[in-house]
Amino acid sequence: MWTLAQPMTIEIEPETRTRNHDAAARLRAYLADSNLELNSRLPPERTLSRQLGVSRSLLRRALAELEAAGQIWRHVGRGTFIGSRPLESASDIDYVSSHTTPRELMEARLLIEPGLTRLAASHATNADIRELEHCIRKTKSATDWRIYEIWDINLHRTIAAAAHNTCLMALFDTLNAVKRSVVWTRPREVPLARKLDHHSFPEHDAIFSAIIERDPARAEAAMRRHLGSVRDRLMKVMEPGA
Repeated sequence: MWTLAQPMTIEIEPETRTRNHDAAARLRAYLADSNLELNSRLPPERTLSRQLGVSRSLLRRALAELEAAGQIWRHVGRGTFIGSRPLESASDIDYVSSHTTPRELMEARLLIEPGLTRLAASHATNADIRELEHCIRKTKSATDWRIYEIWDINLHRTIAAAAHNTCLMALFDTLNAVKRSVVWTRPREVPLARKLDHHSFPEHDAIFSAIIERDPARAEAAMRRHLGSVRDRLMKVMEPGA
């Protein structure tokens, strides 16, 4: 009988880790050699375990490891597929949101939104510009954070829509859906009380100015500065000392 003084299961742990690592390595090698396209379906577990020469239990652990790394995704009743899980439904959005941190979200925004803003400076219509001006006025006249954030979201989406690129707009809307579901712990100043010196106001003005002056490079840079400022302030509050 084991006692508290005895090292429980320590003798089999290295072997277990070795078997798990070997199964994952075999699966990665299989994916590398198979030349399967993105979102191609893998063979059923029974077939795949036989091809790799591993047990079903070890295969499932290997699949879980690769799924966590974003190399495959699984759908109950449909199978296992190459690549990261596509966002096709509310449940998919929830899945991504539950694995996304505010820092990761800001990194994604910094990659996508400046490019959209660059396109907006080239493609915005007069109607787009009027809507942008309206959103900016509403953010400045907001008397509480809830109203401010509604119009801030509208402003950023209007900029994205002004790019007039259906594919990028779909990516932006997906990112926005994740943004609404990510858990934020940032405290808010209460009330906003018409803070005309709020840091976002001149940053929004700079973005708007570059768009109406049809200066793509300046518009892109202004959005990158704005999102960088948002990120830095957010991380300062959420990760003190970082």
